[in-house]
Amino acid sequence: MRKFVVLVSLFSSFFSVAQENTFQSIKFQNIGPTIMSGRIVDFSVNENNPQEFYAGYATGGLWYTNNNGTSFESVMDNAPTQNIGCVTVDWKSGLILVGTGEVNSSRSSYAGIGVLKSTDKGKTWTNIGLPDSHHISKIWVNPNDNNEIVVGVLGHLYSKNEERGVFKTTNGGKTWTKTLFINDETGIIDISFAPNNPKIMFAAAWERERKAYNFKGNGIGSGIYKSEDAGTTWKKIDANSGFPTNKGMGRIGVTSFNENIAYAIVDNQNLRPNSKKEKSTDANTNLFDTEVIGAEIYKTTDGGKNWRKTHNQFINDAFYSYGYYFADITVDESDENRLYISAVPLIFSNDGGKSFESLSQDNVHSDHHVCWVNPKNPNHVINGNDGGVNITYDNGKHWIKCNNQAVGQFYTVNVDNKEDYEVYGGLQDNGVWAGPSNYVHNVDWLQDGRYPYEFLSGGDGMQVQIDTRTNNLVYAGSQFGNYIKIDRKSGKREFITPRADKKEEPYRFNWQTPILLSSHNQDIVYFGGQFVFRSMNQGKDWEKISTDLTNGKVEGNVPFGSITSIAESKFKFGQLVVGTDDGNIHVTKNSGENWIKISENLPQGLWVSRVRFSNFKKDRIYITLNGYRDDNFTTYAYVSEDLGTTWKSLTENFNQNAANVILEDSENENILYLGTDNGLFISMNKGTSWQDFSNEIPNVAVHDLVIQNREKDLIVGTHGRSLYKVNVANIQQINETINAKGIALFKLEEVYFSKNWGNKNYTWGNESIPNVEIWYYLKDVSNSSITIKNSDGIVVLNRQAKAEKGMLKIDYDFSIDEKVKTAIEKKDSKIKITQAGNKKYYLPVGKYTVELEANGKKETQTLIIKERK
Repeated sequence: MRKFVVLVSLFSSFFSVAQENTFQSIKFQNIGPTIMSGRIVDFSVNENNPQEFYAGYATGGLWYTNNNGTSFESVMDNAPTQNIGCVTVDWKSGLILVGTGEVNSSRSSYAGIGVLKSTDKGKTWTNIGLPDSHHISKIWVNPNDNNEIVVGVLGHLYSKNEERGVFKTTNGGKTWTKTLFINDETGIIDISFAPNNPKIMFAAAWERERKAYNFKGNGIGSGIYKSEDAGTTWKKIDANSGFPTNKGMGRIGVTSFNENIAYAIVDNQNLRPNSKKEKSTDANTNLFDTEVIGAEIYKTTDGGKNWRKTHNQFINDAFYSYGYYFADITVDESDENRLYISAVPLIFSNDGGKSFESLSQDNVHSDHHVCWVNPKNPNHVINGNDGGVNITYDNGKHWIKCNNQAVGQFYTVNVDNKEDYEVYGGLQDNGVWAGPSNYVHNVDWLQDGRYPYEFLSGGDGMQVQIDTRTNNLVYAGSQFGNYIKIDRKSGKREFITPRADKKEEPYRFNWQTPILLSSHNQDIVYFGGQFVFRSMNQGKDWEKISTDLTNGKVEGNVPFGSITSIAESKFKFGQLVVGTDDGNIHVTKNSGENWIKISENLPQGLWVSRVRFSNFKKDRIYITLNGYRDDNFTTYAYVSEDLGTTWKSLTENFNQNAANVILEDSENENILYLGTDNGLFISMNKGTSWQDFSNEIPNVAVHDLVIQNREKDLIVGTHGRSLYKVNVANIQQINETINAKGIALFKLEEVYFSKNWGNKNYTWGNESIPNVEIWYYLKDVSNSSITIKNSDGIVVLNRQAKAEKGMLKIDYDFSIDEKVKTAIEKKDSKIKITQAGNKKYYLPVGKYTVELEANGKKETQTLIIKERK
């Protein structure tokens, strides 16, 4: 069950959810995948035993290994957030400090809640301050006095704030002093400490401002500051030093070899000399085709008084246009000339930054964020990137991939309709994958050579649609609307994205461009730009069926003014609802002949994160709005019963972070599921009240939800912990009739008898222990009992349950005592029950009655143990 901690600022109002939890017994199952991992942002390595380290994931929490990455254990499941900026460990005392909130400033860099502290290896966490920091880049703790801590704070991503700069405490976080503040748009992106004199520190300041439509990743506030008293006072490195200080300076990384020698890498956003190239109209082209100077490296040998650039040529193909995502530099502690640059590739220099080579060999993902170099063996490097953890022992010639944990950053999830159905999803920088819905993590695939999940397409994976008539045809895409149609049976692929003709202005496609197959005819495809496009022939030809439904083009370097979500009513072909990133919602009843704007009475200017039609009422619409890109973390969810003429808020008394997705249950219209940036919630009364619905899921962003209707499985797509599954068949049955009666006992699956029950398959194996989950529901707190009788009325189990309410269960292993065994054999001489290897007796084949009694009421179900033919 989720453990809530009352904090201030960002999470201060997120715990208004009712403490009542009807579903605390229901556990979600993680179904992977693991192999593609997620974005690593920091390490803390035990230098005396480098096989032991902590790995921090941007949105997946903190993980611990003591076997060199062969396996990892999550140590932040009980923390109030999984969003990490940095981690520092004092290996002598065991103190762990986590700066929450990723600093890479990407579209999915989620805010944090300050500095978290643990002294018991992550079993418990305490917030020790800086709750309005949002994004923390670096923490230094004095190894001789754990109460002295220095923290680099980048600050809010989408808005100005005062809690940014360098902060210091000398009493373990009881009070903090802001020792360096530049302005309310400039924070600290990195701090380096001289290994031989930790009082000498360099802090890298970064001025940046992100908006939904624009990212300014440079400014005059960017620069380097030096402290000679362990972060108590600071002095800026000025232009006379040789280090650039103009407004083109972007993100900066710093690393210290000793108190005199240090390096800095800067993302120089000034244009290259004689640059004449015009900006392309294609967003993907602009990511890689750039004329800015890009990565530059500077070195000081006199403690920061003077700096010089180490190279004469441009460092091409390192940062491209998105240097804001990188700028980590590491120096080998044993050799000042050996440098590691975390960029799109991992770059190495053995001559002090004069020349470079790529270490991004086989088995290594691109987009690198952190490196640790073993001071006792510099060929031993641990690297963190968008694909997880990599380790090398020959300086990058060969790499080990350490991806055994489910930390995938899913944007979307969907399901097909096969008998053994598959799940599909798009992940941040890890493409689109499909795999079995019953996946359980193991490494058996290393022997048969085939991982259970299949890679379908690359890039930043986005939405997936499956033609369920054959389950072979899949529509999948990557960032900014690049979509393909894949025939999984033949392997044929076709590019399907609509393209403007030469007379038109280029279409605007969102980072997460929506695509939808019509439930009325799956040859019909809908696609969203600034217009709604429709294809009647599986994406071969497109027609516009709307005008521009946004507020129009907004000048900036991020595509904006685009459609984010499309839904079609299952009751009427061509009845569509469409939401945009600038807050508009439109509906059409006639395939686009007429569109009506229905968002005037809703909060304005918010990103429409989801629109959905009801499964039960033709004119019912659900929507979620998201203010994350304005640092607005309020939960917005609404319903309309009249196609948007009027709206009702579903979250007036509920605030659990920005909302990403709402889903109406497929069988029970009273049930709603809501995914936010900090968890999953359920309402049993059409949104009047909400409960936490996330047992076994940590506090992680939930981006998408889908129900496999036949199997009644809810699949949860998280942005940091991959995919989860839970069966909701029993929950769907909770209706007014059951609530009026106050109790319910749910149907039991038939069980096959086995002679192996209680025995080992081989000497060193485990016993085969059967189990049945008997689920029941109590509306009110009540003492209850479960009784099981055979067809002759013999009681084989009688179990009392403690006074609780909600969805509950007992587990029964089919074992009986010798008295029951004797009674069964005496009643039916044909039955012989032999003792198993574990000295237990087990129920024979037969038909049994299960009875629930509570509050003077009774409910019964049948349990059948069948003979396997």
